Amino acid sequence: MQSFELNKTDILRLKQALEGDDKALKALLLEYHATEIAILFSSLSQESRDRIISMLPSELASEVISEMDAEIHPERILENLHPERLSEIMEELDYDDATDILSQLSEDRQNEILSDLDEENASHIRNLLTYDEDTAGGLMNTQVLKINSRLTKTEALEEVIRQSEEMEEFYTINVVDDHNHLQGIVSLKDIIKSKNTVIIHDLIKEDFVYVKANTDQEEVAKLISQYNLTSIPVVDDEMHLLGRITFDDVIDVMEEENTEDILKISGVSEDEELSGNWKEAVKSRLPWLVINLGTAFLAASVIRYFEPTISKLVLLSGYMTMIAGMGGNTATQALAVTIRRISLTDLTDNQAYRTVLKEFTVGLINGACIGLIVLLFAIFYDKNPLMGLVIFIAMTGNLVIAGIAGASIPLVLKRIGIDPAIASSIIITTFTDVFGFLLLLGLATKLLL
Repeated sequence: MQSFELNKTDILRLKQALEGDDKALKALLLEYHATEIAILFSSLSQESRDRIISMLPSELASEVISEMDAEIHPERILENLHPERLSEIMEELDYDDATDILSQLSEDRQNEILSDLDEENASHIRNLLTYDEDTAGGLMNTQVLKINSRLTKTEALEEVIRQSEEMEEFYTINVVDDHNHLQGIVSLKDIIKSKNTVIIHDLIKEDFVYVKANTDQEEVAKLISQYNLTSIPVVDDEMHLLGRITFDDVIDVMEEENTEDILKISGVSEDEELSGNWKEAVKSRLPWLVINLGTAFLAASVIRYFEPTISKLVLLSGYMTMIAGMGGNTATQALAVTIRRISLTDLTDNQAYRTVLKEFTVGLINGACIGLIVLLFAIFYDKNPLMGLVIFIAMTGNLVIAGIAGASIPLVLKRIGIDPAIASSIIITTFTDVFGFLLLLGLATKLLL
């Protein structure tokens, strides 16, 4: 099976079907997987989405809603559904998916929807709504397979079969005591291979990974990735088993965190939706551009100070843009690598020092190589070896500064509690521009005039 990509043919077929009757539209939709329908929804109006969800079988409709991107606002579909239809779909949704969607609605609307569900489902969802959405508690599904440690092999298998009828899939079996304290995990393979007289307590793997309900979702993703887990149990402070988080939920978290970091590094607020309109984009980006303008004035003041030098050596103006541009690129490379390292692990002082030292070395070597190219260009094209030497020193020095700044600034910001992704790029741009111009124009003033 190949990955599904949105194309004009699929969109055209769907829009043509939307102009016809429900029977033909439903027949077309049943040709697609739930995930594919969710992708197609990005090109449809809210009215068309509401119509499609209303006609699909409840199970398929719930899968489509759970697979929808948050930026398409699946909660709006729930708001527009008939109460009876809404209850049918909510009953089909996994608790964690239902919670994610309901959390986007007002508290009054949440209570209104939950009051129409059966008490058990409503209780699970209400419980999940109490957790912060960026924590393990907000990410977990309370539908978890667990067995008592006192059960025999036969009793355990019967219990697994009974519980699995209400679950789509499970990866590990959690073992608890009489008070629901998590004691460990056991694999289905180990149970099947064991003797009929064995007690589950004897099969427990006590060296297992778990998370507390208040653990940050990014830390959960790191643990699942680090230990190659398919799921991870969630407990409270007394080790009561609360639920589980599966790898598919973590994939969404990693995508969300990576997108957030990319937007921050680019000076775009994480609140801006990728599919948002121009008003939201302006509101999100303009404040950062204003801050960037302030730092640009600082670089401009350096140029103003050396205006007499530039007026006498007009060729320098062309090399100024080269030095600033190369410094910016070098700093961005160092910044991206450092922020990625920070996001993967908390660096020790020694690791932080080695990171800065590495970027210093890379900047020095790259700066010397790039500076040498520009030196040769100045010698053969401008017929000015001394100017070439000035540019060589300025280029090398600025790339060294860029490497050090790109590595050290995010580390310092992280240490003092400021998000390095959102603040580093503006500071680094100022560093490379100001010091690049200072080196070039200062050396030119001393050596060429």
